[in-house]
Amino acid sequence: MDINGYLKTPKARRVDIIGYCTSYLSETLSEISIITGPASSDLADKIAKKLDAQMVAAELRIFSDGESKIKMAGRADKKNCVIVQSTYPPTDTHLMQTLMLAKKCSDDGALDVCAVIPYLAYARQDRAFLEGEVVSIALVAKLLEAAGVRHVITVDIHSQLAMSHFASIQNVSSIPLLAEYASRIMKLHRLVAVSPDAGGTDRVKEFARLLKTDTIALKKSRDRTTGEVTIEEKLDLDVSGRDTILVDDMISSGESIVKAAGVLRRNGAGKVYAMCAHALLIGDAAQKIKQAGVQDIIATNSIPGEYARVDLSPAIAEAVKSRYYY
Repeated sequence: MDINGYLKTPKARRVDIIGYCTSYLSETLSEISIITGPASSDLADKIAKKLDAQMVAAELRIFSDGESKIKMAGRADKKNCVIVQSTYPPTDTHLMQTLMLAKKCSDDGALDVCAVIPYLAYARQDRAFLEGEVVSIALVAKLLEAAGVRHVITVDIHSQLAMSHFASIQNVSSIPLLAEYASRIMKLHRLVAVSPDAGGTDRVKEFARLLKTDTIALKKSRDRTTGEVTIEEKLDLDVSGRDTILVDDMISSGESIVKAAGVLRRNGAGKVYAMCAHALLIGDAAQKIKQAGVQDIIATNSIPGEYARVDLSPAIAEAVKSRYYY
């Protein structure tokens, strides 16, 4: 029935139609099982509550040699299975666990297997930068497909090129949630939103648009052999006395953020903050960032930890709905 036909329907009948649609949506919700990956149990619980969906726990055992053994506490037959599992370090272990859960759902006869992988490992290896390198994200895509995954939902994937290796993938932006946090929680003076490099220009522009503030992208270069990062000292905008937020998709070693913070401070910036979707913060990265003069690090809960303050579950729940309800 189109909208004109609906409007011509008697009011009592309209109520019946609305009731039917509500009932149908409720039945569809009940067909979804949120499979809790060991790496993302808290986030999976939040997503399940947002969707009012059944949650199936995965019991994990790690053997002395590092092998994982997983047992699902429930069957997945005739269900739409949504596996929630980030692949942060230990990266290969968490990736393997994701594959195991997907294979089990597929073997059980699931109607559909969707992998929610907020932090998708290997996405930075989206091309061969040097001769002889493997395009690892292409392999990850094939492994997930072979395990029975029909669709992937991720958050702030590193590049469009990385997405192109997947048959079916949806990228969720964390920028609206990060911007809302900055607006609601942080006390900022004449904010400037800063991208550590030109590659994050679109991301930081969207962040700045939501906060109605200025933005700049630093001019960074990286030696592909040594990994050494250099950033130009001269900026395209005067940041003197202004608070700045460095906005990035992920913070791993923290080297780029440390050098960017140094450039901003030498240019007279006020308080410097770092915000990202994925706070890997390998080793003593957080300590180095703080020592470089960064006031605080704010990240999403794609990776659990001290700095995971922004909850992704509302955005991911909407992405799941778009997969199954529309």
